[in-house]
Amino acid sequence: MICADTSSMMALLGGEQGQDVNLVRNALADRSLVLAPAVVSELLSDRELPAAIEPYVLDTPQLEVKPGYWERAGKLRARMQRHHSRAKLADALIAQSCLDHGVLLVTRDRDFTSFQKLAGLRLLAGPSRVP
Repeated sequence: MICADTSSMMALLGGEQGQDVNLVRNALADRSLVLAPAVVSELLSDRELPAAIEPYVLDTPQLEVKPGYWERAGKLRARMQRHHSRAKLADALIAQSCLDHGVLLVTRDRDFTSFQKLAGLRLLAGPSRVP
């Protein structure tokens, strides 16, 4: 099972190439792809998302929010900030979902490398869309 971040999902939908896109495509095909709830929110809030894609997003299994999730996510973000790491709220929520379930996060966003270093997030980072 793997979890795709918004950046890799958008790369797939945009027809881009990369190891991350291949992993997400294969996981979709063999039904081993999951999404963090924050990723679902990010995808559905994109006004450029084609309407035909919405059912695929909604049909993809989501990681369950476990008891204490919000507290753990807040503490995780605080830990990142104490180490002077970028820690957007959505990234902390996505990282905590993956940490809670022990799943690999596939992303193009290099900001997640801090979560890997400081919290043990299992990560496959592909080409970055973020400079």
